[in-house]
Amino acid sequence: MGKMTGKVALISGGAEGIGGTVAALFVAEGGSVMLGDLQLDKAKAHAATLGPNADAVQLDVRDLAQWEAAVAATLARFGKLTTLCNIAGISEPGNTVDVDLDSWHRHIDINLTGSFYGCRAALPALAASGEDATIVNIGSMLAQRASGNMAAYCASKAGVTHLTKTVALDCAERGLKIRANAVHPGAIRTPMYNRYLNAGGATPEQIEAVMASAHPMGRVGEPDEVARAILFLSCEDSSFTSGTDLNVDGASAIRS
Repeated sequence: MGKMTGKVALISGGAEGIGGTVAALFVAEGGSVMLGDLQLDKAKAHAATLGPNADAVQLDVRDLAQWEAAVAATLARFGKLTTLCNIAGISEPGNTVDVDLDSWHRHIDINLTGSFYGCRAALPALAASGEDATIVNIGSMLAQRASGNMAAYCASKAGVTHLTKTVALDCAERGLKIRANAVHPGAIRTPMYNRYLNAGGATPEQIEAVMASAHPMGRVGEPDEVARAILFLSCEDSSFTSGTDLNVDGASAIRS
């Protein structure tokens, strides 16, 4: 029996990257997944590769109505919802003075408000499942150790960190069988990471070396390394773990 047998997950950003890797791992562990993504065609294609225990739905995380529709679609397709993974996000550079204001608002709307809307829409369904249910939100190593040139990203991910703790405490205080935790990745080899590699100003090899140097372990992480942490927090292996921050960052958050 797999670690996710009988579980049903709604995964934002499920078309590719960390979200797509989590979806594949959950299905391999016996679970069912609904992939929510703006890139619906890509999400459908990925779901098709995962077999009958996967499906996809249009999801702009900035839109509460789309979140509610995604939850309803998950219930209609799989009969329940036990697991929410808020993985969709963006990352763009810019300090407080120079960051483009549209970029600031996008970060808050997608990374923070998107996670809030996901929790708001999913919590009633998670509670209604009557099962041990989980929420995993994606923070960042920069939520814990800020960068001067990532004002919007750092602020939005720091907000996700405390949103997660708020949800964990609220569920515990109301006696709900719902745990909420945050995973904080370092630089991970995803499409978002590849955009940084090809942003110009230096060769991809030079940019990779800089990214790797931010981690005392001396390398960039892989999506499956984050996915396994999310799996741990989504299954019974973490049954007494709620409101925690799990770093998957090559020791970046504690570097001197």
